[in-house]
Amino acid sequence: MKQNIWSLIGLMKASDLINYLDTLYPDAKCELNYNKDYELLIATVLSAQCTDKRVNEVTAKLFKKYDLFSLAKADKKEIEKIIYPVGTYTKKSDYIIKIAQALVKDYNGIVPNDRLYLESLPGVGRKTCNVVLANIYNVPAIAVDTHVARVSKRLGLAKENDDVGKIEKKLMKFFPQKNWSRVHHQLVLFGRYICKSQKPNCLDCPIKCSNAKR
Repeated sequence: MKQNIWSLIGLMKASDLINYLDTLYPDAKCELNYNKDYELLIATVLSAQCTDKRVNEVTAKLFKKYDLFSLAKADKKEIEKIIYPVGTYTKKSDYIIKIAQALVKDYNGIVPNDRLYLESLPGVGRKTCNVVLANIYNVPAIAVDTHVARVSKRLGLAKENDDVGKIEKKLMKFFPQKNWSRVHHQLVLFGRYICKSQKPNCLDCPIKCSNAKR
């Protein structure tokens, strides 16, 4: 078993975790495929309770057939047929058509750098908004998805009963603001490929969760 790096330094510091994540994922980035701002917004909405891989397969078909303006006028049943594999397709098809209609009406198809506006759109919560603002406008943000939430609790950066709002605030306090967006992507990848929900790769990970600073 690998020597535990945290056993040499005591309680985990933000800089230690950042350095470790940098060694694992020096080029961490969003794994959702997109070419335009609205494509990332819609892809993130579709990613709820679905893998990025599956979403990318669906959006490749969706955005080949529709742009934002044609989405705003699309037949709901046709959209449902395309996005069926992502789950809850009836609700999500309604979301993306209404999002398209709102963006066309209010911003001529542009996704604005406006948190209040974006979070007012159907199907867009704080996590989705953070993903979009961080990737499109370089706004410092930490989006807490299931991976980030799980890793945060296992590392002791959050408590087991913390909701996503509390977790986000604790991570924002723990990590320097300049690292927020990068760390978000790294924690997602760490949770997706190492600190997995089932059968986490603990033997290949030098982090000892019980040493993590709360």
